[in-house]
This record gives sequence, structure tokens and C-alpha cells, in this order.
Amino acid sequence: AAIPLPVQVKVAALGRVEPAGGIVNIASPEQGIISRLLVGVGDSVLEGQTLAYLNVYDVRLAERNFAASQLIEAENALTAQEAVGSAQILEADTRVEQVDLPQAQAMRSQLAQIREFQAQLSLAEIDLERFEALAEQGAIAQQQLDSQRAEVAQIQQKIASARATLTQLESARDANINNANAQVTAAEANLQLSRANAGVQSAQQNLALAEARLAQTIILAPSSGQVIEVFVDPGESVENQAVLSLGNTDEMQVVAEVIETDIGLVEIGQSVTIRSRNGAFDENLTGTVEDIARQIFKNDVLDD
Repeated sequence: AAIPLPVQVKVAALGRVEPAGGIVNIASPEQGIISRLLVGVGDSVLEGQTLAYLNVYDVRLAERNFAASQLIEAENALTAQEAVGSAQILEADTRVEQVDLPQAQAMRSQLAQIREFQAQLSLAEIDLERFEALAEQGAIAQQQLDSQRAEVAQIQQKIASARATLTQLESARDANINNANAQVTAAEANLQLSRANAGVQSAQQNLALAEARLAQTIILAPSSGQVIEVFVDPGESVENQAVLSLGNTDEMQVVAEVIETDIGLVEIGQSVTIRSRNGAFDENLTGTVEDIARQIFKNDVLDD
């Protein structure tokens, strides 16, 4: 009988140990010259920690401070202008009340006088009707009848005059109130114009731009880790090159360079044994496969 071929049960591969997540090369946000380098190889850094400054940092810092002072001046000017505008609006509102109250009182007085005249007219008209009946009977003289008629006409004239005066008061009140309201509107418009001319918004935008330009001169740690290597020193340019490399050495991972003919035998979750062939550690380490690369690369670790 034919002897069956042996079944491969293990995959052996050379590999390397590196920080979890790999090594990150930290570049400068913009081109320039390193003026200060605050960390060295082996230093542990936290996320957001300042690593280095470019030589234009001091200039950008002065620009940011100048923009901040301009914003403060604009805000102070706006505060003063708003105080003046609010006072003008309050004065205009007070003027409306000063116009409305006395004229409204005069109109009420005029209405009361008209009602009084109307009451007098009602009594006079009643008397006139009675006089006319008596005159038809010859009980009173024509002179008395004419006198009563004149009194009725006089009261009617007083009512007409009082109503004309009331109309004048109403027209004057409406005109004065409209004028006072127009002053209120003008004061409010002046306040809005003062806010627009204060330049606070543009000063805020200038400050935001200055802060963004300043941030471009500071190199920050994108994550916590340890400085693996420094590529430039103070005084050197960072044009088209990284400043340093950073890695999370608190947790390490192994990259095994499996030959492409064996990769089909590797599965995620598979158990792995790691040995050091150069004495980096004596004991055997164990782990599991977390990920399988999606590309074939040239080996970085050689047998020599």
C-alpha cells in the first residue's frame, strides 16, 4: 500500500518584536528647523505631551498674544458701546413715557369735558322741547324760547370745539409717540451698528488663526508611549523627514514573517510559541494570532 504523505502540523517563521500598534514616526506639522527637543531616546511620553518646538515658535507666540490683546480691546470697546447704546435706548423709552402720560391725561380731561357738555346739552334740549310746547300754548314769550334755543346752540358749539381739541390732542400724541418710538428704533439700530463695528468677531477669527499657526510650530505626541529613536537634533531641518519614532512599549507584539506557501495554515486565534534565537529572553512565550497581513512583503528578518 502507498504510504500517505506526512501532514504538516506546525508552521515555523522568523519574526521580530515591536510595540503594540507598531512604531509611529512623528513628523512636524510644517517645515522648519528644530529649536528645542524636549525628549530623548527611551523617554516615556503621554498623549498630547510637547516633544519639540520649531524655530518660528516665538514669532508665532508673539502673533498669538497680539491677536489676543486685539480681541480684548475689541471686547472692551464693545462693552462701552453697548453701555452707551443701552443708555440711549432707556432714554428713548423714557421719552415715550414722558410724551404719552401727560397727553393721555389731557385727552382724558377733554373727554370728561365733552361728556359734561353732552349732559348739559341733554338738559337744555329737554327744556327746549318744553319751551316749544309752552310757546305753542302761548304760555311763555317768544324771547324765552329764543333764549333757550341759543343756549342749546351754544352748548352744541362747545361740544364741537371740545371734540376738535380732542382730535388735535390725539393727533399730537400719535405724532409725538411715533417720533419717540423712532428715536428708540434709531437707538437700537445704533447699538447693533456699534456691535458690528466693534470688530469682535474678526478679532476672534484672527486669534483662532494665530493659535492655529502657533500650533503648527509645536510637535505633540499623538499617543502615549516611549521614544524609540530620534532622527534630528536641534538646529537641523525637518523637511521631508520624521523627527522621532514613538511606540507603546508597555505592550509588545510579535510580527512573524510566514512564507507565502505556509500562510494558508495560519488562522486567527491559533496558538503560537515564541522563542528567542539570539538570547533576548530565555523562556518560551505563548500567544495567539491576532491578525494576518493582506499583502506579501519582502522579509525584514533574515536568518543571519
